[in-house]
Amino acid sequence: MPETSDKQKFFTKPLLVIFITVVIDLIGFGIVIPVLPYYSERPEFGASPLVLGLLVASYSVMQFIFSPILGGLSDRLGRRPVLFFSLIGTSVGFFTVGFAGSLWLLFAGRILDGITGGNISTAQAYIADVTTRKDRPRGMALIGAAFGIGFVLGPMLGGLLSRYGAHVPFVFAGGLALMNAVGVLVYLPESLQKEKRAAHAPRPSRFAQIFNSLRDQQFRWLTSIYFLIVTGFTIMTTAFVLYTQERFGYEAWQNGWLFAFIGVIAVLMQGGVFGRLAHAVGEAKLLVVGSFLLAGSLFMVPYVGPQWGGLAGLLGGMTFFAIGNSLSNPAATSLASKAAGDHEQGSAMGILQSGASLARAVGPVIAGFLLNTAAGVVNDHSLQVTFWTAAGIMFAAFVGALLFARNAPPHHETAEA
Repeated sequence: MPETSDKQKFFTKPLLVIFITVVIDLIGFGIVIPVLPYYSERPEFGASPLVLGLLVASYSVMQFIFSPILGGLSDRLGRRPVLFFSLIGTSVGFFTVGFAGSLWLLFAGRILDGITGGNISTAQAYIADVTTRKDRPRGMALIGAAFGIGFVLGPMLGGLLSRYGAHVPFVFAGGLALMNAVGVLVYLPESLQKEKRAAHAPRPSRFAQIFNSLRDQQFRWLTSIYFLIVTGFTIMTTAFVLYTQERFGYEAWQNGWLFAFIGVIAVLMQGGVFGRLAHAVGEAKLLVVGSFLLAGSLFMVPYVGPQWGGLAGLLGGMTFFAIGNSLSNPAATSLASKAAGDHEQGSAMGILQSGASLARAVGPVIAGFLLNTAAGVVNDHSLQVTFWTAAGIMFAAFVGALLFARNAPPHHETAEA
């Protein structure tokens, strides 16, 4: 795709459609967070905490397996058809959960949603198709802003709609996904030109594709760093509600506002600030700074309580959470897209998001193991150990980002390439 001039409009209609697509997708994902634990405990399901954990993990495990497959299909067939059919699958998955009458149907719905829920990687590949290398950071930041909006609106809508019935949020999310699919079919043009699509010759297996992609040193480093960042951040989000409940006595609605606070900062950072910073200093440096802020804030927040820092200290720590994640996450995805060839964007983003899905399955398991005590409840010690483990994982990501930045080409070269 030819380079655009500085005067050419960046936020085009295709990018707007992709942005709305990801926002709706993430709202649906966020709706599940506060509702699924209560919904699965209903008499017709009777899910124990262990079964609930398996139910949550089933979604992320399926995303881990199928994100590269959907990404590879989008390289061969185009982005638009893969986005359309994945959204249809997401819609059917939500409707299955909403109208389920047995536990196996709950699992079937979440598994189907996980299988077809790899459309984030296809959306990232679409952005890579329609942006220049210079505008790539701003494009990837749109995904981060969509995550922030979904993080704000999804849980709030889930809590509100559940007052009209525990199944209503899932039916609503299914309807959103269905409308989203229609919007993609009607308004979204195909971004991948036929001459750039991967050949239809016999292709290596998915695991061979992953192995071949990870043979590239830059992509391997970035995938590892991204995995560590997502794992550490997922540990934090899993433990955070228990932390505020134990330390501050907060209830669900108060935590809802705290998560909304994180989401608003993420939208502001990734919707405008990140792109300008990336153009000024480069994504590699932002990856270093973001992972450092995450490691430091995760280490310090367990010290905050009513007697030390209070609400102001808590909001300060959460601000560093949000800023650190808003710098490191889009920086890693933008750098990874640049490390991949034009005909491999879907596969590369699929592998990256597959690793993130695995991290979202691993993080809650680590958090649950560390938070639990002999009495089966959390305490100050288990909370500190959990947050410090997340900080240690983030520090490993920071070290990896430092090593990557030392060997990365100068920013002016990548910006002009």
